[in-house]
Amino acid sequence: MPSLLGLGQDPIRQSRAVFFVGIDLAWGERKPSGIAVVDDDGRLVHVAAAQDDASIRAAVAPYVQGDCLVAFDAPLVVTNATGQRPSEAALNRDFAKFEAGAHPTNTGKPEFAGTPRAARLATTLDLDIDTQSRSSRRAIEVYPHPATVALFRLGRTLKYKQKPGRNLAQLRSELLRLMDLIEGLAQASPPLRVAESDTWRDMRQQVQLATRKSELRRVEDPVDAVVCAYVALFATRRPEDITVYGDDVTGATITPTLPPDLLPAPPEPTPGAVRDAIAMFAERRPALIDATERYLDLVTTLLDDAGINYLSVTARTKSVASFAAKADRSSDGQRLYTDPLAEITDQIGLRIITYLRDDVTTVANLLGEEMQLLDDRDMGQETAREGRWGYASRHLLVAVEDEQHPASIQVRTVLQHAWAEFEHDIRYKGSIPEEDAPDLDRRFTLAAGLLELADREFSAIRERLKSSPPAEQPGEASFADPRIATPVLATYLANRFPDAGWSRTEHYAWISGLLLELGVDSLDELEALLNSFDSGGVDARMGYRYPAGAVRRLDDALLAQFGEQYVALTGNAHRAAQLQTRLEKLRPGTH
Repeated sequence: MPSLLGLGQDPIRQSRAVFFVGIDLAWGERKPSGIAVVDDDGRLVHVAAAQDDASIRAAVAPYVQGDCLVAFDAPLVVTNATGQRPSEAALNRDFAKFEAGAHPTNTGKPEFAGTPRAARLATTLDLDIDTQSRSSRRAIEVYPHPATVALFRLGRTLKYKQKPGRNLAQLRSELLRLMDLIEGLAQASPPLRVAESDTWRDMRQQVQLATRKSELRRVEDPVDAVVCAYVALFATRRPEDITVYGDDVTGATITPTLPPDLLPAPPEPTPGAVRDAIAMFAERRPALIDATERYLDLVTTLLDDAGINYLSVTARTKSVASFAAKADRSSDGQRLYTDPLAEITDQIGLRIITYLRDDVTTVANLLGEEMQLLDDRDMGQETAREGRWGYASRHLLVAVEDEQHPASIQVRTVLQHAWAEFEHDIRYKGSIPEEDAPDLDRRFTLAAGLLELADREFSAIRERLKSSPPAEQPGEASFADPRIATPVLATYLANRFPDAGWSRTEHYAWISGLLLELGVDSLDELEALLNSFDSGGVDARMGYRYPAGAVRRLDDALLAQFGEQYVALTGNAHRAAQLQTRLEKLRPGTH
């Protein structure tokens, strides 16, 4: 199909500003219509509601003076006296099984007895409605429901429209799910960027705080308009991926093409159970967000306190859209979840990225000791047992006292993370041509094997460095910074505590500052200090249940030697209570 803007073969590269306008048009002027405008970079620049034709024209006027494509969720052409238009019959053959069929329109209905409202607006805005036109100012008819099915690979339409039997919680969860999916289009081709819009964020908050269905209805029309605007953008940028149902004579509807492998959602064993679970998840999500932050703080504190070296710790609360997609998942016509709220365990998710494979084990052991371990799967070992290379990550399910919900924690090396993220982006976004799949599978497998070898080499490098003698501290450095240099201290501690893991780089600098507060500014002084008492006895009294990092080992040795003086150091002010607890374990007679 030719470009819908008539701007040549590459409308993206044209120099004139283009706006894509979505109008979720009510069939009469007594009900509100939604309006959204997206610029040619995919940014949502306007979203609102309007009622009569004059207010709609005023709202879109700044964006239809030049090149534009206006997508109406309303018929532009109606010629049949009864029944359905041919476009509706054709669209329903594809989408009715997804509960996304179109309502019949005909001239027997009063609102279509004359010129349809959308056609009148298109005329007053001087827009061409011919789907084959090369004009740069166009109007098309779209339909959000089938568009969302195709764009988001839904097994059925989202039930955010008010109908008998749908309660407030269900409507809110479905509308939030749609908004989540729309926000996810920021990563699509072409991208749609709505999260930068203050109005969009206000709309989301209105949905989350709604106490009446009418409050949701004020948002749903503008949200539908955003879908319409994106379909206009999508149709322009990817004309080969749209389907035109009908024709210019009897009416044409344009929508993203239905994926050939997409199947309708199978029936639920208990009708409404999945929808109820999604609604309940949306209700509890604010509490889950708070719990996620508490888990993140706890895990970060545990890792830092243990002196374990890691690259990053991140956390997220599952979005309504992500939960709903998983809850609705099926295989061979059978639903995977009968009780989604209980069976989907990654509603709270954390990810810990380490540098080395040995540190993955150390982190898993630490969390298993300090938290209640509900499940532990080493995906790398499972893959290896199958005699192949591929996804490798440690998956833990943990719980803690006073938290109602468990957390799913992934622990992997930075190389394992790079492979998993790239493979997921390529494979699960459906961008691999079928004919290329076998070759790309082989290449992914080869890359996994090479990265496993690289992980092993990194571990060998660390072991080699731990066995190397400490480098001399440059004399001139002491004038600029009197602390023991970080790399010098790191090498020394690796030799002093050979069974300890490396700690984070900034932790070496931090404890070097504590040593300076104690008057220790050279390796000779530190060596003499540590030789003056039984550091092995410190290890025994602490009873480490995991390989404590080198900085943690030194930290406990200093605590044992200096006691309350160490706790009172300026650099320890943020953790004085924690150190007091440790100090009790180190006192004679406490074990």
